[in-house]
Amino acid sequence: MECNKDEALRAKEISERKFESKDLQGAKKFALKAHTLFPGLEGIVQMITTLDIYLASEVLIAGEKDWYSILSVETSADDETLKKQYRKLVLQLHPD
Repeated sequence: MECNKDEALRAKEISERKFESKDLQGAKKFALKAHTLFPGLEGIVQMITTLDIYLASEVLIAGEKDWYSILSVETSADDETLKKQYRKLVLQLHPD
């Protein structure tokens, strides 16, 4: 199990380097690999969520960001669903 943790840490470091070089797809690939190798790795779930948001923010509809895809909801979602998903992301990504 310790071997998996070392490999997961290495994959997370590669993911961070790819993120810094603006390779979001590559960063997500290595973050998911790290999560698969060692799901309990500190900060990996937040990293994957952040990368999902960055990737979703690249989607443009009529020249505007697609906020529904950023929140990972359907375009037909009601206000309550939007609020729930927003709160879920805030709680997951907030440093406290």
